Amino acid sequence: MTNTISTVIRERRSVRKYDPNYKINKEEILEMLEAATQAPSTSNLQPWEFIVFLDAEERKDLRAIAYNQEQIETASAVIAVLGDKEFHENIELVYDSMSEAGYIDDASKEVIVGNAKKAYPYAPEEARKNLATFDSGLAAMQFMLIAKERGYATGPMGGFDKVKFAERFKLSDRFFPIVLITIGKENAPAHQTTRIAIEDKVTFI
Repeated sequence: MTNTISTVIRERRSVRKYDPNYKINKEEILEMLEAATQAPSTSNLQPWEFIVFLDAEERKDLRAIAYNQEQIETASAVIAVLGDKEFHENIELVYDSMSEAGYIDDASKEVIVGNAKKAYPYAPEEARKNLATFDSGLAAMQFMLIAKERGYATGPMGGFDKVKFAERFKLSDRFFPIVLITIGKENAPAHQTTRIAIEDKVTFI
C-alpha cells in the first residue's frame, strides 16, 4: 500500500541506532536529493549544497567533529547540508535554464534577472545567510520525508562544531554548514515523542 504524505509525516522519527552493515548506493542518494531540491527556494536560486559522507575514514573525523555521536559511523551515509550565502551567483544559470526549458519568456527573464541582480548581491551577508538557511531547511525536511517514504530512517543533527567542520572539509567562504542528516536502516526503534497541543500554538486573527 502506498504511504500517504500524512502517514509518512506522522511515522517519521529521528533515529540514532542504525544497522552498520546496510548500504545505500550513490544513485539512490542522488535520486532522493534531486527530489528533495524540488523544495521552494528564494527566487528559485537554490542556495544549498550537499556533501555525502560514505567513506569510513572521513566519517571517523566527522564523528569527532560531531561530539562523538556513534550514528555518524553506523548510518549508511551522512548528508551534510550546506547553505550558499552567495546564491546570487546562480542567477544567470537558473534563469538561462528556465528560458531554455520554455518556462519563461525573454521579457520576463530580463525583468526578473535585473531585479535579482539589484537586490541579492547588495543584501547584508546575514540576510543572505538567513535566506539560505531557511531554504536549505526546506530541502532537508523534504529529504527526510522522501527517505521515510522509501523505507529509510533519518536523523537530523545540529550538534556538531561548524567551525571545525568548515576547516576539516575545506569549505570555501561561500558555503556554511547547517545540519547533518544520518540515513540508513534503523537498528532500534526511535523514541516516541509528544507535541504541545496545537490549540496552544495557534492564534486566529
